[in-house]
Amino acid sequence: TTISDGIAEIVLDHPPVNAFDAAGWERLAAIVREAGDNPNVNVILLSAAGRGFCAGVDVKELARDSSLITRVNRGCYDTFGAIYDCAVPVISAVHGYCLGGGIGIAGASDLVLASEDATFGLPEIDRGAMGGATHALRMFGMQRARHMLLTGEALSAQEGHRLGGVLAVVPREKLRDAALELAGKVASKSPRAVKLAKQALNGIELLDLEQSYRFEQGFTLELYTSPDSQEARDAFAEKREAKFPKS
Repeated sequence: TTISDGIAEIVLDHPPVNAFDAAGWERLAAIVREAGDNPNVNVILLSAAGRGFCAGVDVKELARDSSLITRVNRGCYDTFGAIYDCAVPVISAVHGYCLGGGIGIAGASDLVLASEDATFGLPEIDRGAMGGATHALRMFGMQRARHMLLTGEALSAQEGHRLGGVLAVVPREKLRDAALELAGKVASKSPRAVKLAKQALNGIELLDLEQSYRFEQGFTLELYTSPDSQEARDAFAEKREAKFPKS
């Protein structure tokens, strides 16, 4: 995290794919809360190093210890809530892949910029899990969110922009500069006005993001502890087609 001219830039940098374990999600939530409470910060910019923005949850950790699912769920909930409820606006600058928990990060943000190579997806249905539909719905609307969750297919940054979930699409090499320029515009405004504006915007949303996501997480846990979920995870690890019993 670096702070300059009222902008706190938080860079996700956890090779190889920016997928976070339980402790990583807990730490990210704490970092966002700390930056939002800093009187020298008027806006937060979330960006990432490496090939993509965020690949979501570290499935390898859960493969080693499936009991961590509740801790991971809590860490994701706390992170997305820290972003959405942050006292100052949060801007996400997305490049490469934005998957699963990455959708939660971007979808909880106030503004999203994306590079031309960015893609947004919810591949959980092929991993024996669920999650992110609440935030995909907030970004892309009902039909596209349902399609993403039920098929696991991703959408492009350009399509995300057309649907209104992405403010602008820029060349990869210009993403950070464009994000900093946008953050600078927000940071230049009255800090009190910006904070009140964010509270007002959250208050007039028809979708209660946190209650909706908590409801969704109940089904996430139910699926994760089922035989179908284990078969999906095994098939993914073994690079084969999953075989599910007919119900």
